[in-house]
Amino acid sequence: MPIPYIDIQNLTKSFGAQVLFENISFSIAEGQRVGFVAKNGTGKSTLLSVLTGKEGYDSGKIICKRDLKIGYLEQSPQFDPEESVLDACFNHHGNEERVLRAKQILTQLKIKDLNQPMGQLSGGQQKRVALANVLITEPEFLIIDEPTNHLDLEMIEWLEGFLSRGNKTLLMVTHDRFFLDRVCNIIIELDDQQLYTYRGNYSYYLEKRQQRIDYARAEVERANNLYRTELEWMRRMPQARGHKARYREEAFYELEKVAKRRIEERQIRLKANKVYIGSKIFECRYVSKAFGDNVILKDFYYNFARFEKMGIVGSNGTGKSTFIKLLLGLEPLDSGKFDIGETIRFGYFSQEGLQFNEQQKVIDIVRDIADYINLGNGKQMSASQFLQYFLFTPEQQYNYVYKLSGGEKRKLYLCTVLMKNPNFLVLDEPTNDLDIQTLQVLEEYLQDFAGCVIVVSHDRYFTDKVVDHLLVFHGQGNIKDFPGNYTQYREWKSLNSVEEKEQKKDNDKRENVQKKPKRDDSRRRMTYKERLEFAQLEKDIAALEEEQHKIEEALCSGKLSVDELTEKSKRLPALKDEIDEKSMRWLELSEIES
Repeated sequence: MPIPYIDIQNLTKSFGAQVLFENISFSIAEGQRVGFVAKNGTGKSTLLSVLTGKEGYDSGKIICKRDLKIGYLEQSPQFDPEESVLDACFNHHGNEERVLRAKQILTQLKIKDLNQPMGQLSGGQQKRVALANVLITEPEFLIIDEPTNHLDLEMIEWLEGFLSRGNKTLLMVTHDRFFLDRVCNIIIELDDQQLYTYRGNYSYYLEKRQQRIDYARAEVERANNLYRTELEWMRRMPQARGHKARYREEAFYELEKVAKRRIEERQIRLKANKVYIGSKIFECRYVSKAFGDNVILKDFYYNFARFEKMGIVGSNGTGKSTFIKLLLGLEPLDSGKFDIGETIRFGYFSQEGLQFNEQQKVIDIVRDIADYINLGNGKQMSASQFLQYFLFTPEQQYNYVYKLSGGEKRKLYLCTVLMKNPNFLVLDEPTNDLDIQTLQVLEEYLQDFAGCVIVVSHDRYFTDKVVDHLLVFHGQGNIKDFPGNYTQYREWKSLNSVEEKEQKKDNDKRENVQKKPKRDDSRRRMTYKERLEFAQLEKDIAALEEEQHKIEEALCSGKLSVDELTEKSKRLPALKDEIDEKSMRWLELSEIES
């Protein structure tokens, strides 16, 4: 029986008249890795703060296992600017073993100067120190808010592996869908103040969520048909009604609630397919840029094609954002030139671009740019319709900016960039703090966008959906051009890495053969015992891989009990280790002649 770590019963939280969530209930047991999914502004970060005791709540109960050790990563952690990185991790209390562990994790997160004052670190670096702080303490239960923000792809893939290993228990808010898919075994969705639980990974959640929406849409359609009939009856009936009629009247009002339920699923795709752009886009003519010893570009040449959708990826500090600022003329070049076409109208979404008058209403922010956006063919969309397309409800559009959540403000900033109707979009980390539904809207918009796009993003799912080409920044001016999306690049890199290892292995063997004195005896053959072991290993590996396949299918089926789910979640990592160990031994024996 898995140990229940936390049990939430009928929890309600509101800010003034706005109800974030009402009477929600769920529990998390040992070994469960839960992803929490909801739209911006519905209280994801607030819920985590409530569960950790940093915020109060209106009603309900939160029951924790006695002496439960919780680790909490906030979305925007705060530190004493004077204390060092190492002190920030331990609050001045750390034995040698924990200090060594801290150094290992901080190195993975590319924080190298452990004596540097926290005040000298960027916001992203401080978030990484906070993440290290949580992981070092080895809590029983991890609560983490947007852990992949400010991490580059290499760090994200390391963190995926770290959280997936062993029997960790966690509750996580993230917009990174690859991360959700690979780390979580349960998805909880908060939608329209209702809670839905899906016992599987993100892919399983998507499938089952669509089934739920289809069913709800059909239910509303049936209710609407019946509602029209009952409405006609209500209008015909006199005021004095018998008991049977009163019962039917009460049933009518319940039916009315269902019929008027709003299923907020967009049925259209916004296709601004008449954006004019000339044949000449831009040409990087042997451009160079360095900050001291840190080389960003060195005699870099590239000719950008019409309608190209490029992704820029690479580790933090390799110059991705600087490249964009150079292109836009926000940073001076050391040498070379950007030759930009006369028809180009840039739309720039930056990491630092959130600057609004907080006392303005959302709709007025957008209308100050334009009342309408031209879609071509004589069609246009009003500012209000455009905001609604990006999931601002009519009510939210008349909210003041100061009432918006961080994610909603980022979404509003995105709308102000797009409302200017550019023909070349430059988006620097557009996915940070946006909810998954907004990301899906943005993906569709960019897929249909009839102009050019450059995206800098660590969100692999988003990049795969949007780009058809990559520039990979390796640092010190080393930039590689790859004709494909991020997953294709990873597959190519993995294959290339295997080939390089095999080539190195062959070279090492040749060198060893040349160094060794020649012997007359032939190569060693397998002993009888080794042949038996070799045959048995093949059977064992096949059986273990079959077991692994069945467990993964079962975990995604949604049919397991809590006990079965916990048992199989524990078995899977041990099974993978066993397969790796036996495969390694099989490889060793396969190199001996039989």
